[in-house]
Amino acid sequence: MATKTMRKGAPISDRIFDIFVYGFVLLVTIVTLYPFLNVLALSLNDSTDSVRGGITIFPREFTLQNYSIIFGYEGLIQGFKISILRTIVGTVLGLISASMLAYTLSRPDFQARRFVSVFLALTMYISGGLIPTYLLIKDLNMIGTFAVYVLPGMVSAFNVFIIRSFMDGIPYALQESAKLDGANDFTIYWRVILPMAKPALATIALFLAVGQWNSWFDTWLYNARADHLTTLQFELMKVLQSTTTGNSDYRNSNMTQVMSSISPESVRMAITIVVTVPILFVYPFLQRYFVKGMTLGAVKG
Repeated sequence: MATKTMRKGAPISDRIFDIFVYGFVLLVTIVTLYPFLNVLALSLNDSTDSVRGGITIFPREFTLQNYSIIFGYEGLIQGFKISILRTIVGTVLGLISASMLAYTLSRPDFQARRFVSVFLALTMYISGGLIPTYLLIKDLNMIGTFAVYVLPGMVSAFNVFIIRSFMDGIPYALQESAKLDGANDFTIYWRVILPMAKPALATIALFLAVGQWNSWFDTWLYNARADHLTTLQFELMKVLQSTTTGNSDYRNSNMTQVMSSISPESVRMAITIVVTVPILFVYPFLQRYFVKGMTLGAVKG
């Protein structure tokens, strides 16, 4: 109430500034949401009608045929399960490995921290290439296994450096105090460092989850023949390829006929929604940690 009274008595210049800020935020919101709403409208619109164009944020001829085509694909459910599993396992293992290494490098008493940091930095610029990587995965007997989804990319130098830079801002006196109380290195890492590094961990968790969820190339490269290890994105890629080229591997002849009667654009939009919506549910759980990270250190006691 006091805020409203204060704003009513504010100078005209302040009111104009507030109007400008609110209008700018509204404009940014509209520009951000419009492409997503347009894709949603196209995915819910009749395929033949969509060819005419002119669809904005509302479907002109509502239909669920595009989604029925996608969910009628028999490999989709298995791919959905594997994608969820690899996202959870890959995110957890990636967080643990990156945070442990970052904690080690943030310790001033770790003598090899400079050498390890330089070694990690080199991996960001130097890569063995696709063929050597494939041969390495083959020699490790990981082709046709679930481990190929999580183990090769479990440690990322970029993620390690982000977490380490955050941990460098945590006073080392907290670790010394915990040692005086009898805590070992793992206890300090688990009960002191990790709770204070939640904003950085939430950021990396989002990176890892989105990367695992959207990945399909490793499925095509290593597990294309393993139907029980297929992923959602790989199956949707095959659906899109079927509608684009007309070469369908559907066992159901009726489904094949339906696939040939719709436009690839409508299926592409429906696939975009199917892939995007599940990962959007991760953001509300991590948003509060982002806010905490932005305000951390803003007030000094």
